[in-house]
Amino acid sequence: MDFSKAWEMMKLQQEAMKVKKELENTIIEAEVSGLVISVNGEMKVEKVDFETTELIPGLSPSQKEALEKAIAEAVNKWVKKSQEVAASKMQWVMSAMGMNFPAGWLPM
Repeated sequence: MDFSKAWEMMKLQQEAMKVKKELENTIIEAEVSGLVISVNGEMKVEKVDFETTELIPGLSPSQKEALEKAIAEAVNKWVKKSQEVAASKMQWVMSAMGMNFPAGWLPM
């Protein structure tokens, strides 16, 4: 690889990291029946909040907290696994195209 291509690759990686940082700081909220889930642009659940007892009447504060935490952890675990599968498949596609990047290079 000549120097200009290496420089171009470095610039692309820097841009990818910049976009990644912007996505970390972007928060999107969705609400259904008093359940609010806040997710950042990287698809990581930042907060789960039952604002009302409409979905689960009689939920104690400790149950509410435990359920919110479990929902956030389960969704984040699912997203991480799906990203690993996608990255693995993309690595294979990139290799097939002759673009052999080191493992972990793709910003997922």
